[in-house]
Amino acid sequence: MLPPSLRVALALGTSLVSLTAARAQPVGAQPGLPQAASTATPAEEVSLDTLSVTATKTEGAAIDALAGSSVVTREQIDRLQPSRLSEVLRDVPGVTTQENPNDPAQAINIRGLQDFGRVNVLIDGARQDFQTSGHSANGVFYLDPELVGGIDITRGPTATIYGSGAIGGVVAFRTRSIDDILTPDETAGVVQKQGFGTNGQRFLNSTALGARIGTAADVFGQFVFRNNGAYRDGLGTLVRDTGNELTSGLTKINIRPADGHEISGTALLQRFDFANAGTSNTGARFANAVQADTYTLGYRFARPDVPLVDVSIRGYYTTTQNDLTFLQDSPSGVYGTLGARAGNRITYDLETAGFDVHNTARFDTWALSHALTVGGDYVGNHVRTTDQAGGFGAAFTPSGERSLAGAFVQDEIRYASWLRVIGALRYDHYDLSGGVYRSSGDRVSPKITVGVSPLPGLEFYGTYAEGYRAPSITETLVQGIHPFPAFNIRPNPALRPETAHTVEGGVNLKYNGVLMAGDVFRAKLNVFHNMVDDFIGIQSVGPSYFVPAIAGIPASICARIPGRFPCVIPVRDFQYLNIAQAELDGVELEGAYDWGGGFVTLAATHTDGRDRATGETLISVPPNRLSTTLGLRFLGGDLTVASRLTFVEARTDLPTDTTILATKAYGLVDLFASYIVNDRVRADFIVQNVFDKRYTQYLNALPNPGLTAKAAISIKFATR
Repeated sequence: MLPPSLRVALALGTSLVSLTAARAQPVGAQPGLPQAASTATPAEEVSLDTLSVTATKTEGAAIDALAGSSVVTREQIDRLQPSRLSEVLRDVPGVTTQENPNDPAQAINIRGLQDFGRVNVLIDGARQDFQTSGHSANGVFYLDPELVGGIDITRGPTATIYGSGAIGGVVAFRTRSIDDILTPDETAGVVQKQGFGTNGQRFLNSTALGARIGTAADVFGQFVFRNNGAYRDGLGTLVRDTGNELTSGLTKINIRPADGHEISGTALLQRFDFANAGTSNTGARFANAVQADTYTLGYRFARPDVPLVDVSIRGYYTTTQNDLTFLQDSPSGVYGTLGARAGNRITYDLETAGFDVHNTARFDTWALSHALTVGGDYVGNHVRTTDQAGGFGAAFTPSGERSLAGAFVQDEIRYASWLRVIGALRYDHYDLSGGVYRSSGDRVSPKITVGVSPLPGLEFYGTYAEGYRAPSITETLVQGIHPFPAFNIRPNPALRPETAHTVEGGVNLKYNGVLMAGDVFRAKLNVFHNMVDDFIGIQSVGPSYFVPAIAGIPASICARIPGRFPCVIPVRDFQYLNIAQAELDGVELEGAYDWGGGFVTLAATHTDGRDRATGETLISVPPNRLSTTLGLRFLGGDLTVASRLTFVEARTDLPTDTTILATKAYGLVDLFASYIVNDRVRADFIVQNVFDKRYTQYLNALPNPGLTAKAAISIKFATR
């Protein structure tokens, strides 16, 4: 039986479908059909109408994608004034985040899949593959939300067009650009923003400026400084080491030497400084300095009078380096043979270089219209770990190299206005090496999607797709002794790649004039079933054995442990292994209704996941969630006042050895307001967790913040 929150969401979705079928006019209705007179103020464009490319690499509104696609716009980000991207992504169905509040990094989970590249995260098209082993996520990225211009998300099997590994989905972040600060008739300008807050939200400064040189070129730059302190949870308890400081710079240039030609370049530099006490109770405390840089260079040619050529070439280079410096001595035997000393350093450095090239040719054959896309991509990861403390950093995040290469072909076929068929094939190959170990593999993965529109504004679709994820460097090469308690972790160069087999179905709804002239209704409902063969997870292996207890375990506990030694602990070795088969299925609902004078949005998620061999649930599957926002506009639309409600169910059905991860159900209320004073001044205000609820998001190590208020003002100066 579905959980109550999801049943409510589906009931609401069903009622909206009935309502639209009875009263609405479809978008783009055919000539001759009756049209409602438009006398009211037109509703604003909802996010589902925003262009998306992650589903097929060809532009189209998210509502038209034959996939679980969603878009987050810059307007939505501004309203919420997020300090972390998790505050924005909670409104996207099927998407959750895992984070350590001691660290500003984020990990994204889609449909219960995360870590080691299962979700392909892109920043301006550049792949983000950074990972360190620990007690949190195994695959994170660094990006401040103030630098983001928009987010394009497709849930499910997108590996055919977005590279090896994307068996969970793809999240593409677009950094801000000149079009985010200047209107088309403005030639130069600057936007200065400053923000303040409570509960650790100290200060934010963002300066963005840009200039257009006719139609031939434009230049954009942004500088962001953010300073956050430690916050308090809903009980007023200070959560130590949750502050951080960011200094970042973004530069973009676009050159158009001739009609249809564009050369673009991006440089994004971010520096995060923070202290991290960790969550393993080892007594170690670090000062972290993270440098996360992304560079891209691209070329595109597209012109309506040359339909056979729409070519895009993009190369990129990303580097993420985390320097950890011990701030205090760690206990003997906890880190390294004798314990680490203050000033000792560990450095994790990942360099990624890659390119992506593809061309879309548009043509007709008889009654069929084609968008044939052919392309290829390559990504190379180089991991280098150094540990001056003589401990386990290099063992648990081993150095090594991995290359992923592939090619794909995809044809999107349209017949009349009621039938779409998308067929694709992708070939993948990988090589991995480190020390004395080597591994490689390849595979061809198919995809087929059929979309049928029996009535204008209503479209059903079904998809079968396969995806292929190569093992990561860490999964293959990790080798060492865990310090607390002591147990051995073995490498496994015989790991087989994961293969996902996904069946998905959905319905897209888009209508105008549902309840009144000028209103807009959009909704997407998706159901999916994903079988992942050779799913990789860490497992205990071999017989149990006893090891001497490590310093730091209370004597009262040691005394109760049987054995020949004064204090010993029974342990088993661990190793990344291929689970025979993992099964995930779920339902997602996303909807928006905007009537000009206000709006309401809804996002609901239900996901189940289990190991088919044992029947145990997968710990990576998040609890069910329901999020809804109601907003009202006043003063001709210049003032927006809204409330967001988020309900998350408990997560308690966990394997017996992971019950410590269980979380309780909780509900959150956020209030926010935006006021456009004029075309130059904007003010935003938000109160998060209004009722000061103490809660811990599933898989997070520490409690989340209590009541937090934030305010920001933006002032624009521009010339025409």
